[in-house]
Amino acid sequence: MSKDYYAILGVSKSASDDEIKKAFRKKAQEYHPDKKDGDEKKFKEVNEAYGVLRDKQKRAQYDQFGQAGPGGMGGGQGFGGFDFSGFQQGGFSGGGMEFDLGDIFGDMFGSRRGRTRRGADISTEIEISFAESVFGVEKEFVITKDNTCSTCDGTGDKNKKPKTCGTCNGNGRVSQVQQTIMGTIQRQVVCPDCGGVGTRPETVCGDCKGTGITRGQQEIKVKIPAGIEHGQQLRMSGKGEPVQGGESGDLYILVRVKADKRFEKIGHDLETTLSVSVPEAVLGATKTIETVEGSKKIKIPNGTTHGSRLRIKGEGVGPKDGRRGDMYVRIHIDVPNKLSKQERKLYEELGNL
Repeated sequence: MSKDYYAILGVSKSASDDEIKKAFRKKAQEYHPDKKDGDEKKFKEVNEAYGVLRDKQKRAQYDQFGQAGPGGMGGGQGFGGFDFSGFQQGGFSGGGMEFDLGDIFGDMFGSRRGRTRRGADISTEIEISFAESVFGVEKEFVITKDNTCSTCDGTGDKNKKPKTCGTCNGNGRVSQVQQTIMGTIQRQVVCPDCGGVGTRPETVCGDCKGTGITRGQQEIKVKIPAGIEHGQQLRMSGKGEPVQGGESGDLYILVRVKADKRFEKIGHDLETTLSVSVPEAVLGATKTIETVEGSKKIKIPNGTTHGSRLRIKGEGVGPKDGRRGDMYVRIHIDVPNKLSKQERKLYEELGNL
């Protein structure tokens, strides 16, 4: 069945080149496979339609003969065919014509399909105390990773003056022509001489052997925000692995918080348990409790019941709307298991009142 390329792009047969290009960008963005609700099949159809309608000669053939073309070949093969094997590399080509999605989308879907080289993301772990998770803390630690060579500033050239690659003229990519049963196919590939950097060292740096990368230890400083939860991750942009001629990846830090048996964290609030005697619960008392900042005296009101909670403002986790959370003291009344004769007599007297 012949495909209606105009309908696929959502334009009329009299649409201008600019209208076709705008429609293609809109549809390609809508169906792009990198999106959560993308559709690879429709994405390929959109690119097939655009590949025909953007070329004046092929568009004229299509308008006159339809998708089959004058030779009666279906599936777009009357126009030299389209090779979607370059889909993952971000480029499409066919019939001696090529175009690169990196030029069309720029950084819309990130460097994976653009021209910017990007280093790998790395991860590590750090352990902090319960108090540090409450108040926040700045930590320093050392990791072993690839780093930009300090001798050549990542250029790979001892004198920091690399020359433009003559093979790709500084583009980092070159055209590769392939002969297939459907005709000549041309696609963009990474330059084999400069590895996509676009430059080559004149005098190779002895420390990094021209790669621009050395491996060693690096000191990392990270600010851990107040109230961070156990198992949360922090991302440090650009602190991952570097890549010559591109941008570094990111560093992900998994934060582990040491447990403190004295406290339970509930959002931005803390809860602890305080044991009181029966007389203290009945008559009231002043007791000392432990907070994350040290000891603190609180008053136990007379007539306090078992399981009730006392609130201490501002002794929880911060910040919460510009202030710290609260601390709650859950009362546990200790009922004696054994009584002396005198204690039993007193309780019996109380019971007879």
